[in-house]
Formats: sequence, C-alpha cells, structure tokens
Amino acid sequence: MCGIVGVVGSNQATPVIFDALRRLEYRGYDSAGIATLEHGLVERRRAAGKLDHLATLLARMPLPGVTGIGHTRWATHGAPTENNAHPHGTERVSVVHNGIIENFEELRRELEEAGQVFSTETDSETIAQLVDYHLQRGLSPREAAHACLKRLEGAYALAMIFAGHDGMVIGARHGAPLVVGFGDNEMFLGSDSLALAPLTRRIAYLDDGDWAVITREGATFFDMAGNQVDRPIKVTALIAAAVGKDGYRHYMEKELHEHPVVIGQTLQRLIDPATRRVVMPELPFDLASVPRAVVTACGSAFYAGMIGRYWIEQYGRLPVDIDVASEMRYRNPPLAQGGLGLLISQSGETADTLAALRGMRAAGQHIVSVLNVEQSTMARESDAVLGTVAGPEISVASTKAFTAQLSVLACLTIALGRARGLLDATQEESMVTHLLDLPSKATEVFERHDEIRRMAAIVAEARDVLYLGRGAMFPVALEGALKLKEISYIHAEAYAAGEMKHGPISLIDSTVPVVATVPSGPLFDKTLSNLQEAKARGGRLLVFTDMEGAPRLRDIAECVVAIPTVDEFVAPILQTIPVQILAYEVALLRGTDVDQPRNLAKSVTVE
Repeated sequence: MCGIVGVVGSNQATPVIFDALRRLEYRGYDSAGIATLEHGLVERRRAAGKLDHLATLLARMPLPGVTGIGHTRWATHGAPTENNAHPHGTERVSVVHNGIIENFEELRRELEEAGQVFSTETDSETIAQLVDYHLQRGLSPREAAHACLKRLEGAYALAMIFAGHDGMVIGARHGAPLVVGFGDNEMFLGSDSLALAPLTRRIAYLDDGDWAVITREGATFFDMAGNQVDRPIKVTALIAAAVGKDGYRHYMEKELHEHPVVIGQTLQRLIDPATRRVVMPELPFDLASVPRAVVTACGSAFYAGMIGRYWIEQYGRLPVDIDVASEMRYRNPPLAQGGLGLLISQSGETADTLAALRGMRAAGQHIVSVLNVEQSTMARESDAVLGTVAGPEISVASTKAFTAQLSVLACLTIALGRARGLLDATQEESMVTHLLDLPSKATEVFERHDEIRRMAAIVAEARDVLYLGRGAMFPVALEGALKLKEISYIHAEAYAAGEMKHGPISLIDSTVPVVATVPSGPLFDKTLSNLQEAKARGGRLLVFTDMEGAPRLRDIAECVVAIPTVDEFVAPILQTIPVQILAYEVALLRGTDVDQPRNLAKSVTVE
C-alpha cells in the first residue's frame, strides 16, 4: 500500500519527491523517507510518522541531488520506526518497495550466510541486500537488479538508485502498480498517475513482470526474461487542480460534497437522456445467456456489491453469489461455465480482488469490472470495464466512489433486466428517470447537515454503536458502521434488522445508540417493528428515513433525519450519503485525523 516516487532530472529532486509523496500519503503514513545521489554517493533522510516529521528533518538536514527516490510507508514487516523506514540500502544501492516479499526469510538467511549485514526488521531490506550482493560481485546495476528480480516471490513495486550512477533509476513491478512519467529532459516514477499529476500527463504503465531503466532521455522497458518490450505512452486526464481541497477542511469533506456531481457524471456516461435508456459499452458476451453471476470486492466496494446483488436478483432475476475477495479465492467455489464475474474496486489494483479476478477468469467466467481507474491492472485484465467517474479520491475512507459504484451497478441491473426480457421500455424509462433525479436529490441531503450534527453529538459519546437495516438498507448500514469505525475509532457493528433479536439485542441499553436506515417502502413496517423492540430495551434510536417515513418515526426515535423521498430502487444510493456524513461529523467531534485514520491506507496492494 506504500507510496513510491522516483525522479531523474536536472533540478533538485527532493522538493519534487516530497510534494509527490504528499499526494501519495493516502497510501500509507507510518513513516517516510527520501534518498538522493550527490557527487555519486547515496544520501538518505528518514523519519517515523507522517510526512511533517520528514519535512522537519529535511529543513534541518537538506538533501541535495537531481536523482532520487522517495517512499511513504504502510507497515507490514517491522514496526513503523525510523530504522524500518524506506529507502533501505547500502553504500552502493538504495531501494523503495511497495508490497510483500514472501520468500524474504529464505533470501535473508542466504545473504547473511554470504556476509551481508542487515539492519532492519523489514522484508524490503532483502531486496537492497540482494542487489548489493550482486554489485559486489561485479555485476552492473542493470544486471544486479535483474538478477535480484528473478529471485523475488510475492508482490512488489520497486525503485532503485545506485552509487556512481547519477541520472538513472531502475523501477520494477509485480502485483503492485507502477507508472513511468515522461517530462522534458526529466523522468518520473510513481505508484500511480495521481502522484505525477502536476509533473506530467504523459505516462506509461508497467505490466506485471516488467522492469525499466529510466534516464533523463527516456525509459527502456524489459520483461522478466530480460527482453526489451514496448509500453505505450498514454495521456492521463488528471491535472494538479484535481487533487486539492478546494477550501474544505478535509479531503473527505470535499469528497462528500462531490456526491451529486459524481453520481451525475457517472450516469451521464451510461444513460442516453433523450431516450431514457441505459447504454452499456460493447460486451464480448450476451447478457441474456449468462447463467449466474459472482460478485466480489473488498471493504466498501463489497457493500456496493451487496446492494448490486439485491438489484440484479430482483430486477434481472439472475442468481448472484457474493463473497469478499480475500475469502473467495481460497474457498475455490464451483462456478458455472460462462458465468459473469463482477468485480468492484476503486483503484483497480486491490490485491485480493485482482487475485479473485484471475481465479474467475481461469474458471471460464466473463469478467466485468467496476473501476474508478480505467488504466489499472484490473482494467487491462477484464473483458469489459464499467467506469465510475468519481475523480481522485484522496481521503482514505471511501465516500463518493461508493455512490459512483452504486450508480454503475444500477445501470447494469437495468441492462440485465432488459436483456433478459424482464423490463419493458416503460419500466426502463421509469427506472432511468429515478436515477437521473438523484443528483438534485443528493444536493438536498446537505440541507440536513445540522440535524446530522445533532445526531453525531450523541454517537460521539458512545463506545459501541449498533447499525440496522433491511433489504438493500442492510449493506447501507454496513457501510455506515465501517465509516464510523474507520475514522472515529468507535466500535460499530451492523446487522440485518431482523437478525437483531437473534443475539445483538442483548447489547442494547441506554449507552448503545441504535442507528437505523429506514426509508419508506415495502420493508418500512418490518423495520419499524425491530426498532420498537430496541426501544423497549432502552435503546436510543437515531434514524435516517425520508419525508414520507419521518412522521411515523418521530414518536419513538430520539433523532430523525429525513431526506427526500425517492423510489425504492434508488433509495440505497441516497441513504448512503447521510450515513457517511454522520461518520465524518463524529470524527470531527472526537478530534481524529479524518483523512488519514490510524493503521489504514487507501490502495490495498497487499493480500
């Protein structure tokens, strides 16, 4: 999950690297470091904690040089200390690494027996020591790097610099993303294009198994066998302005307020407003002939998939299995030949989801991915990509990407229902109209911000919180509980409302708020009965509903937030927004780091 930056240029590298690490800090912020070449020698500065600590160190001990690498860490092997911070290395080589080297213990034993001296607890130092071992035996940097790469098992994105070789960086990837940026007499490496957005829009993606030798003049790409390969240069749409806070206190606050435009932009890509019909990209298979679908994802994307399952089964009458990606790939379920594998990921690089994709492809599934990064590894390995137009999402806690994913899944549901002869033109037009109304309805949700703040004041005092929802509102409750845990550090659990009486009701007393999502609709009365059960046990009921449902809830709930009434089909998308706002407001009251919660990182590129 770590962030990597490399620079080869004619200007001082450290300021460029540090600014790029700021844009990558969402990938990890346990420690950070930079290494440069000055007069042919490798110099390093490293600090535990967030980048501000590294900034303080650099102010006291500047780091000159026009060639360098940088890293911001999410710790796997070894505590987040200065000694375990990247870059790692020796006097001959310095390395930054994202991923996990699975055979590092075996390699470390070999290298220690050969006389290499280790100084950290990390798996990453093994890479530097292995390269150093080959350099001492007369191999060139290119030969030493290639020899090292052939021994590594696991996932990695790497950048290396070498003493005596100013003007050169070597990068490599296997299972973790890495991009090369092309400038004017300068070149860049980054964990993703976001890191390079202010520096260049011309980038090339390394394929799995690629490594590259980068100089001021350009980049030469090789495969794992050492053969030179071509990798196309693409122009990214990202620009520097896209990654600012725009006057908001936090990225999360900004991204919450982007819900309306993100929903609108995503729907615009998939809906013809003139005909009120869903327009899917060309698929290399027939939706009508798919016998079964399998949905898999991680975190919030998994909850989006759960809502998609409700929709696809209800409106498309297609049976759907769903599993978290980290479980599915090891459960090894039997899959129907010609089935649909539907994968969801914000980054398109999520390690477990990517592994599940490859497993489903091997099992003969048609692969469709819902992604926010359409140049990602998952995009390149899918039969089709349904893109979310969410833009960069910097806050570690996902918000707008979730509603964008739901917008895509809603359109896919309509397309499935139409292809399978279950939705006629009138029904499709009605469902599309409900979707197109969402951006304006989403804007109205923010008019309830003061009411959500009052609810937040109650939740902020709690140690435990119970979330409830029925049907498609159950995944919304799961999303709400996850957001609260992520950024406020309050323990929260979500249950299907009907399951409350089968155990969780024993937790309820006056100190445990019960947060429920209860829009009007066919499940309203059933959920209301569950809330009455919680109320009878002294529970403090905090309810999200709509204008139609609010009058029946005010008598039993301590706090009711009523947002616009919408059709049952699109209600999960709209109900998600206030649930996320609640978590944000609670985190503010508790004084936590909203954008960079402890122990987390954004792009999960390790299993």
